[in-house]
Amino acid sequence: MKRLTLLLAAALLFSFTGAAQDNDWESCTSIMVGRKASADGSVITSHTCDGKYRTWATIEPAADYAAGALHEVRKGTMKTAFRDDTTGVTLAGTIPEAAHTYAYLNTAYPCLNEHQLAIGETTFVGPRKLVNKDAMFLIEELERIALQRCTTAREAVILMGTTAEKYGYGDTGECLTVADKNEVWQFEIVGVGKDKVGAAWVAQRIPDDCIGVSANIPRIGKLHREDKANFLCSDNLEQVAKENGLWDGKGEFIFWKHLGSDGREKNYSDREFFIYSALAPSQGFTREMDELPVYVKPDAKVDVRQVMHLFRATYEGTDLDMCKNVKIDSVKISPVANPWLTTTMRNTLNAIAPGTVEFHRTVSVAWCAYSFVAQLRNWLPDAVGGICWLSVDNPAQSPRVPVFCGTTELPEAYAFCGQKNYWPDCVLWTFRRANKLATLQWQATKKGFMEQVDRAEEIAFSGLKAVEENPTAGTLNNYTRYIFNRSAQLWKELEDKYWVEFGSGF
Repeated sequence: MKRLTLLLAAALLFSFTGAAQDNDWESCTSIMVGRKASADGSVITSHTCDGKYRTWATIEPAADYAAGALHEVRKGTMKTAFRDDTTGVTLAGTIPEAAHTYAYLNTAYPCLNEHQLAIGETTFVGPRKLVNKDAMFLIEELERIALQRCTTAREAVILMGTTAEKYGYGDTGECLTVADKNEVWQFEIVGVGKDKVGAAWVAQRIPDDCIGVSANIPRIGKLHREDKANFLCSDNLEQVAKENGLWDGKGEFIFWKHLGSDGREKNYSDREFFIYSALAPSQGFTREMDELPVYVKPDAKVDVRQVMHLFRATYEGTDLDMCKNVKIDSVKISPVANPWLTTTMRNTLNAIAPGTVEFHRTVSVAWCAYSFVAQLRNWLPDAVGGICWLSVDNPAQSPRVPVFCGTTELPEAYAFCGQKNYWPDCVLWTFRRANKLATLQWQATKKGFMEQVDRAEEIAFSGLKAVEENPTAGTLNNYTRYIFNRSAQLWKELEDKYWVEFGSGF
């Protein structure tokens, strides 16, 4: 068993940056909370961007344009190294520019604008036969124009859907969780077939007293075209399904089965089941169910920090816990066991002792690029009412920095990505170093590490009231910078501590 422990520690060190697991298409999670389901009346949407996507971020300012100006739609922006990096970026086409565009937070998937409109994302892929790679719009570019041009979630859903229909949708199946300060919608979209310009899309409003979850599986089922207050969709859904051999026209049309899935038998996986069970245990959900509802009323009001906590979930203490069999003896879990083992490490352990680790896709993953929880509050001015609680790297480990709707600049560390190059001062490596070192003996470091996570969170929330009373751009910028600097200091202390503990090689 000592040999097993040494092998595990060595493999963790040499796979230092983490790696996508076998199911690496399962690349994002979003939790939505209606305003009457939240503890303080906030509307919440969220996103974990799980994959080797860019981690640089900027605030793109509002702008005015002359009549006849064109908006350039681009492809290849997701893995650039900095804002003006054009490596791999191509022009997909142009559409008429708006006379005025709103300021927005430019993450890999653009996520928040100055009017408290926020968008989360998860990929569900869907039938490959529906994808037209030459069509103009990828999902991130639909998000961009919505944030530049819209102030409400409903307006954004309609704009994205109709724009994709007109100019063409060229991405795989995607879900966007679109929220404003009053409501949140789940928007799901697919293409209409190879070499065809258009889009097939559906959107369902999450009731104010409910929560919803999207985790790489299409969730919307029955069509409710008569309920225009809570349901929107393109007119072509059944036609597209028939033309592509995905529905025979018999029985009731179900979006997730007939257009969103490629042979799936259920509309949920471990993540949806875990989050619903955590927030609504009285519903008695079981894994034997063929379908989970698109939304559910939680047993108690949901706090924004509870959503942050759910983003840290690794199923510890459940039957899905991946550490439970990595033991020194029949009882004690090895100090080096952690829930973010790479595929190589899992294979190594299972070769030594078959069945040691069965992979389960956790909510938090080591290969996360960044994540956010957007808190939207209608009783405050937009500038301070909307907060994007932004984090990079593993969402179970990294602190969250508040970026407000009225924030006009980010700390310098956000200017560079860090996925392809080691830039010590970029935001990703500011936190990744300590995070990865901690996993070398996670069972031993976990308690102290998570105390620092809680401490950073307390610091970030402690000054919000003062900021809300004076929401000038300077105040907001300074608070974002202050929380980043304090968090960076805490993680540098952790890094130094772990190098001393683990750097000697004993």
